[in-house]
Amino acid sequence: MNILIVDDSATMRVGLARMIERMGHDARVAVNGRDALRLYQSERPDMVLLDVLMEEMDGYRVAREIRTLAGDTWVPIIFLSSREEDQDLERGIEAGGDDYLVKPVSFVVLHSKIRAMQRIDEMRRKLLRVTDELETANRELARLSHHDGLTGIPNRRFLDERLLAEIDSAQRNQKPISILLIDVDHFKAFNDHYGHTMGDACLIDVAHALRRACRRATDMAARYGGEEFVVLLPNCEGSGAERAAGIVLDAVRTLSIPHSKSEHERVTVSVGVYTVIPSRSSTPTELLACADRALYQAKQSGRNQLALGHDEANAIAVLS
Repeated sequence: MNILIVDDSATMRVGLARMIERMGHDARVAVNGRDALRLYQSERPDMVLLDVLMEEMDGYRVAREIRTLAGDTWVPIIFLSSREEDQDLERGIEAGGDDYLVKPVSFVVLHSKIRAMQRIDEMRRKLLRVTDELETANRELARLSHHDGLTGIPNRRFLDERLLAEIDSAQRNQKPISILLIDVDHFKAFNDHYGHTMGDACLIDVAHALRRACRRATDMAARYGGEEFVVLLPNCEGSGAERAAGIVLDAVRTLSIPHSKSEHERVTVSVGVYTVIPSRSSTPTELLACADRALYQAKQSGRNQLALGHDEANAIAVLS
């Protein structure tokens, strides 16, 4: 350990330093409170042995300053004093000390106190490591719970949560929200012909293409289920949604994934586009159903294209 000794007595500094080095630790010495704070900031010692009675700045004030400088980092502070009244011990603990020894301190007692502080520090460090690992695991668990295991993009659960929030925001601000519901054309035939491994690879490539097609930070591509995906476009009017759907179509075509069981001989998608200023009664299920009807129209019209949806009963639709 790197131990800082703070004492205005040269004799005490030399004696304590020799004991510390005999224990196998490195000793740094400060001649007064201000020197101690300077050394603490520059060297960040593992422990501080702090004299109570010093001129200009006593040990209690030094301890409080060290605690302020340390922030969330804990450094053991052991007070050394010729005073042994109960109130002196109490004042030392209140000032930020962890132990209080009466001078003169024997080698055995000081060594035992330092070993005890080491054990506490080691347990604290282990606890911090476990806490960090737990926080990392929780963040990863949260990420996994909101992301699709195959494609890595947000899953249906996260889509539902986000869509609910965006509907509420759009309704309050009277701004349009657009939904693109996307289906991979003839995917069952692709899976049957090329196998599930190639089918999974196809879905991954399509998902990544959809994510790249999201041009704004607020846009989000998510896996809706199976071979269906959703691109959510908050604050996006019909003309913008139609352009976004065109970008999606081109992005998947550009992948040029062979598909001998398709009339286009490569993997394509169909896109249902729905844009609306939600009403107070609008729900994610209703909006997705409107987009799904538009998707059905796109498929009925020959696939590899987009179709615009509109539902008079739901709210005011904004279409280009």
